[in-house]
Amino acid sequence: MKQSLQLKLSQHLALTPQLQQSIRLLQLSTLELNQELDKFLEENPLLEREDAQEPPEIPRVSQGNGEEFKRTETGGGEAGGGDAGNVNEEPVRDSGLGEGDWLAQEMGGFGGTSRDDDEGSDYAQGEAEPPDLRAHLRSQLGVTKLSERDHCLVSILIDSVNDEGYLTQDLAELAELLPPEVMLEADEFAIALKQLQSFEPIGVGARSVAECLSLQLAELPATTPARSLAIGIVAGHLDALAARDFAKLRRLMRCTEDELRAAQTLIRSLNPRPGAAFAPADTRYVVPDVIVRKQKNVWTASLNQDAIPRLRINRMYADILQSKRGGGGMSGQLQEARWLIKNVQQRFETILRVSQAIVDRQRHFFEYGEVAMRPLVLREIADLLGLHESTVSRVTTQKYMLTPRGIFELKYFFGSHVATEAGGACSATAIRALIRQLVGAESGVKPLSDNKISQILGQQGIVVARRTIAKYRESLHIPPVSLRKSI
Repeated sequence: MKQSLQLKLSQHLALTPQLQQSIRLLQLSTLELNQELDKFLEENPLLEREDAQEPPEIPRVSQGNGEEFKRTETGGGEAGGGDAGNVNEEPVRDSGLGEGDWLAQEMGGFGGTSRDDDEGSDYAQGEAEPPDLRAHLRSQLGVTKLSERDHCLVSILIDSVNDEGYLTQDLAELAELLPPEVMLEADEFAIALKQLQSFEPIGVGARSVAECLSLQLAELPATTPARSLAIGIVAGHLDALAARDFAKLRRLMRCTEDELRAAQTLIRSLNPRPGAAFAPADTRYVVPDVIVRKQKNVWTASLNQDAIPRLRINRMYADILQSKRGGGGMSGQLQEARWLIKNVQQRFETILRVSQAIVDRQRHFFEYGEVAMRPLVLREIADLLGLHESTVSRVTTQKYMLTPRGIFELKYFFGSHVATEAGGACSATAIRALIRQLVGAESGVKPLSDNKISQILGQQGIVVARRTIAKYRESLHIPPVSLRKSI
């Protein structure tokens, strides 16, 4: 054995800090990118926005079902209302409190019955946030003539109501949470619940869907057609109605087909979620990175200029560095700022290249809709543009395209394929669109089964197995044939 020197030549990819930053910025959404840039702007004085002011507001698109969009004007910011749960607590000055006052203080954590004397604060808070379901119920409780003790018990029940209007806790469990000094009678909570269930919206305070619908039916005039039959179905046979077992319902309720149809229509007009109208709107906003337009019969993708951050080097600090030798840590920050500007520019250039390649291959989608979607995989775009498949995956994740047909994530245009009899391929997205069309046009008396849909598509030259139809139907949230059948 002896020591020796050897030369070896090899190639390998070195993940430099600049390359790591480029990869990280590429996988961020536009909103996340702006949040990341805000951190860089705070940490690096050599980096600034071109306007040298606050970052411009980006036009946002309200995303609904993924098929339609609307522009929304951006305001100056969100109202930051105060903490709704804060209650001014005052020490007890008199030990000789009445039972109702003592219960109100003891149950402050449950019912929130203690009142804030600062009316201006309450008014400001009410202006900042719209009233939710519990606030709506408390406003009705405030004008209801009840004893202080009953007032506190109803308030406890209001706090136990969820956002859909249902009472999620058992009355016995709520009673066990009260101090033993309260000496609660067995039927007091039941009486308080009846009081709560008399408030608007009708059906609030119910402990089940059947009870919620029964409360709403009870409020209808006695002359309402099919009211008594609907009450009987809701009370004992709601599962059979949900399963659309109409033959069983007619046998159990001893009614005709027309009477059952009228009762079904009445039940469908009820609201099984009475508190949903007071729930805060869950609106998701996305920023379109690319806008697609048809210009001279050619579909073209262009970057959303409002979504592109405009960064530059602070000229004053750069001149100071040039006038001095070295510069210490400032020289490093100057290099980091240049890297960041270059990586941000490269990020949007890559997004535009990938988007235009997608538009070129899915031009029939923009002309005719989902039924014309062609099969497309990441590797096809990667090979065309000379990119790695993982890079295309990062570009198409959380990046959105604004089109005349709606706003879509770039990943939406990729999908598996199904063979056709002619030897071609059909996109899974197109097959889902065809299934949706067939189900939408079917007869309610005799809906199409998965096997029948498979046969219809086979007649059009698209070979799809029944199990595949079932999988696509479930992904579209379309119930099976037994649940789509009407009377």
